[in-house]
Amino acid sequence: MPVPVPLPGRASPPSATSGGGAGRLPGPPAAFPPVPGSGPVPAPVGGTVPQGAAAASTSGPVQASGSVRTPHPVRPPGPAPTPGPAPATSPVLQQILRGPSGLGTTGLYLPPLQAPTGPTGQSGPSASAEPAEPAAGRPVPGLYHHPIPEPDAHRVEEVSRRIKAWAVEEVELFPPDWEDQFDGFSLGRYMVACHPDAPTVEHLMIATRLMAAENALDDCYCEDHGGSPVGLGGRLLLAHTALDPLHTTAEYQPDWAESLHADAPRRAYRSAMQYFVQQAGHSQADRYRHDMARLHLGYLAEAAWAETDHVPEVWEYLAMRQFNNFRPCPTITDTVGGYELPADLHALPAMQRVIALAGNATTIVNDLYSYTKELAGPGRHLNLPVVIAEREDCSVREAYLKAVEVHNDLMHAFEAAAADLAAEVPHPVVLRFLRGVAAWVDGNHYWHQTNTYRYSLPDFW
Repeated sequence: MPVPVPLPGRASPPSATSGGGAGRLPGPPAAFPPVPGSGPVPAPVGGTVPQGAAAASTSGPVQASGSVRTPHPVRPPGPAPTPGPAPATSPVLQQILRGPSGLGTTGLYLPPLQAPTGPTGQSGPSASAEPAEPAAGRPVPGLYHHPIPEPDAHRVEEVSRRIKAWAVEEVELFPPDWEDQFDGFSLGRYMVACHPDAPTVEHLMIATRLMAAENALDDCYCEDHGGSPVGLGGRLLLAHTALDPLHTTAEYQPDWAESLHADAPRRAYRSAMQYFVQQAGHSQADRYRHDMARLHLGYLAEAAWAETDHVPEVWEYLAMRQFNNFRPCPTITDTVGGYELPADLHALPAMQRVIALAGNATTIVNDLYSYTKELAGPGRHLNLPVVIAEREDCSVREAYLKAVEVHNDLMHAFEAAAADLAAEVPHPVVLRFLRGVAAWVDGNHYWHQTNTYRYSLPDFW
């Protein structure tokens, strides 16, 4: 079934069942103590931030959910840079990635790749159909991926400035001697690359704070900066209450509220979540909490294996990575884009498969680019090449190259699942969400490839 191009239409008022916009109260919910200086996310100058899409039957007429300032293109057409022939991209998937052009469609679709997006600044950069060469780094040879244009330098600079101020002044995220590591993470470049349809810098900051908080917890509780598998479950549970607030008696509520300031991960989780719920619908916030619980479950599985010095089977490792992965990041692509995928459409099994495959593929990208960094650290760090080498009794080079194949298979499965869903459920907000997830996948690869401060490739070619 071809993907239809919706007719021009005016914005529909948010439906009471969609969780969107008009009924939202500004400011954080009462369950959380307030964040100093946190106000509602402003609309872009001269434009309207869409606050949600009305829930609609996939068989009925659909109107645009609002207007968004012209965003960046997502993905260039053309063959994937693999050494051998890649599977042909379906016409349906090509339609998803390009999006229709025409009056009245900008609120739901990204612009055609052949059209520039306009001047730089709040509304996004000017971009051509051909992506520029990345600033640094080279892709893993043979890795199936889609190059993207360089992220808008103005947005990168502003997001980087704001996230540093938030980290230092609002949540005291790191001590001074970790500053170079924070800067080297390049959060601004990461999030601008992953969310090309964000209508404002404020929308980009929603994702950037959450990413900074998640990374701080991973480092401080699990890995680089004092992390340990011992007692991890208790630490994760208490940190999770910064996302999913405790409902208890008046006697014990103050003790819990005070605990949210006890360490950097909890301070960051609390603050980032408060900013997020100011812009997200109720179902979007609940979706994020659920995906963070999945992430924490994955952390616990990996910690349990570390405590028992267990190397899982390859399929077991991949099961763990389906939980300990990037899923919470692309799952908020609609909030960052200024619209809402209704809960019933997000919950479709086919949509859940698309999101899971996107998370799995992007996480194996991390395994491949961080391979040498992890080998240089103390102890044995599980990643896919290490597990393949151990369990399939092959050389480290053979294991690494097989991990590339696993990633490529996951990417092809993701793109096929997205194309199938677009054909079966041609709801315009579904199509926009699929494009947003695809953009996140591509931006995530771009960041790993270009972040030479953190990553270098093994000498296997």
